[in-house]
Amino acid sequence: MNRFVRMPEILRLRICFFIVITFIWQHPAGGQPSVFSSGEVGFKAKVKDEVVPYKVMAAFLLPNEMLAIEVLDPEKGDDYVLEVAGEHTTQMGAAKWNWQAPQKIGVYSARIIHIPSQDSMTINIFVMVPFETLSGEYLNGYRIGKYPSIPWKLMPIYKPPKGFVEVTRENEETVVAPHFKLKQFLCKQQSDYPKYLVLKERLLLKLELILQKANEKGYQANTFNILSGYRTPYYNKVIGNVKYSRHLWGGAADIFIDENPKDDMMDDLNQDGKIDYRDAGVLYDLVDAMCGKPWYRGLLGGLGRYKKTASHGPFVHVDVRGFRARWGE
Repeated sequence: MNRFVRMPEILRLRICFFIVITFIWQHPAGGQPSVFSSGEVGFKAKVKDEVVPYKVMAAFLLPNEMLAIEVLDPEKGDDYVLEVAGEHTTQMGAAKWNWQAPQKIGVYSARIIHIPSQDSMTINIFVMVPFETLSGEYLNGYRIGKYPSIPWKLMPIYKPPKGFVEVTRENEETVVAPHFKLKQFLCKQQSDYPKYLVLKERLLLKLELILQKANEKGYQANTFNILSGYRTPYYNKVIGNVKYSRHLWGGAADIFIDENPKDDMMDDLNQDGKIDYRDAGVLYDLVDAMCGKPWYRGLLGGLGRYKKTASHGPFVHVDVRGFRARWGE
């Protein structure tokens, strides 16, 4: 007789339960295993002074601003082409171009193609509304508020932003990095469209790196739940946050992993059966461990962890202010 049949009923049930749970964990949807892809392409490009290794990335420009694009360390003898709408492209070298943004506000797409492999990188370019377009505290009916007239400690990173990305129902789903969409960074204040935000390319690069490291550690996530991305000065004041929060400049995000289950709450990362400060600590430690690495130098910034409250679960704050800052350790 088969050994499985001879087992006690309770033991057989436990084994069957374990097999089912294991299958679901390994095949979460459509019978396909959950495998994280970093979204990297077979070459790197310098786009607006940032080194981009991904198949898709965003760039933010003012009208008529020049965007420099260059493939780094191109394969000898290989050809690269840049496909982009309009007649604003100047070839500067074998794999180097300058593209001038048009006057019209909107989203434009550029694609770098490696001819031998047909591998490509897409750059979704957002031509922004200049800061000077603000009328008092409003931009096309959307309340921005007032940026501080004096930068904190006179640092240039605290000057008012150069412009705002116009977000519409038509473009809010635009991919700005392999695992993030434009709408994830919108301010939480209630308003009609169009809405406006500020977003730094460097923040996107940092979030992608953190997400990749989290998956490598076994914390499966296809993106981060962004509790707070951009904040208008108006909204930031309403919620009582600090005057010089990096959220106002589009360089900060409050994040947590929300995959199992998807319930707008941090997952139980340390598997102690509770959702609390210690789960934020897991993500905090993962980010902090990268500090000091040579490849992380350009992504230095603030890092803080926050406890669960009546209005939100635990989360981690990350930003790209350019120097180390820590709180909630």
